[in-house]
Amino acid sequence: MSSLTITTTVGNVLKQSWRDLLSIYYANTPIWRWLKSGALLFLGFGLWAGGSAVHSVTGWQPVLYVMAYGFLLIVWGPFTHMLLIPFTIRLRRTAESKPARVFSRNSGKINLSIFFVCVIALATFAPGVMLLDFSGSPGSGGGEVTGNLICESGETAVSCEVENPQGFDRVVVVSGGETVRTVTEEPFTFEIPFEELEEISSGHRFVVEYQDSNGNTLRRFVERVE
Repeated sequence: MSSLTITTTVGNVLKQSWRDLLSIYYANTPIWRWLKSGALLFLGFGLWAGGSAVHSVTGWQPVLYVMAYGFLLIVWGPFTHMLLIPFTIRLRRTAESKPARVFSRNSGKINLSIFFVCVIALATFAPGVMLLDFSGSPGSGGGEVTGNLICESGETAVSCEVENPQGFDRVVVVSGGETVRTVTEEPFTFEIPFEELEEISSGHRFVVEYQDSNGNTLRRFVERVE
């Protein structure tokens, strides 16, 4: 088989796959709406929860994009297939003005463009509502990196200390995506006023990271103050 024939065959397969994908995307019967919405809902939740678990343990920032994609897909998938596509199909039949006809022909591209812009923005700012915490309890596991994190809440601030620290060089406190404290010498103790902490529905939240001299996170704990 010549290279031209192979290229033509692959091209035809890709074109047919794209047509099949579009036919599923625009399928508008009630059963298809529910099937697509449900599938995207479960996919979104799986990506969000899985990404949150990995991020809570590793702190890898690129995982935020997976989390943001899944988090947004939970809402965006049902919105697209239950509302936007039926509206687009009706608009293609009834549109009289030029802007309406242009929108009806390009609604899919517009929708996906807005979706990915929102994913990037959501991953960049990482609001607290998007973050799920799966970090282990302080003092558990960690190999040679040890140290029990003990925090006490006062009237206006929270005070923390690390008992028996070993295997790390500094303690970094992050809240609301910003570093609020860095402690480089033992004893690793710090105090943070509540106004510097991220507010959540049940109080305040902050993250404590044990880091090496290169700034790599070795252990990570998520703390809440009610």
